[in-house]
Amino acid sequence: MTISFKKIGLGALLAVAFTGMAHADTPLLMSSQWATQACDTWNKTPELMNGLGGKWISNNKGRGYKIIHMYRDDCKSSPQVELKIVDKSGKAVCAYGGKIMTPNLDSDVDYLMYADTDDWKDMGAGKYGPMHAMMFGDLKFEGPKGEAMSVMGPFSQFLLLVGKVPYSTASCPAN
Repeated sequence: MTISFKKIGLGALLAVAFTGMAHADTPLLMSSQWATQACDTWNKTPELMNGLGGKWISNNKGRGYKIIHMYRDDCKSSPQVELKIVDKSGKAVCAYGGKIMTPNLDSDVDYLMYADTDDWKDMGAGKYGPMHAMMFGDLKFEGPKGEAMSVMGPFSQFLLLVGKVPYSTASCPAN
């Protein structure tokens, strides 16, 4: 069987072109597009909806929601993204994921979380959980720390959510 170089060259070129197109649609980690997909994935994760339902989601100062802001710490000029988690019949349901819509967080009920890109990748891959991440400074956050400590199981699922949503780290998000 004889294969010409031209056929191999064209096939390789097409493979690279299609691979590039597939990656072009992959959102940047912590971009508003990524946060929208993270919100959808949250709602497909029973450990988050049920595990953060009840007491966690009801600690919202009567607003009916909690806000989580996130960003990549090594992308200083990038905007943060937001997840809005609402109380829906005692379940923690993600109602919105995207650019910041709630600029002022209430540190008694809301969260700000940030980490370097490599740490987000490691946490999303399950290399370590929230306790390790917080103790060693891989994940920094502001918000009700005691509350966060009381929901370590679901919090682990939140960190794994990062790895469940396809992303690119080719550059920092510009949103």
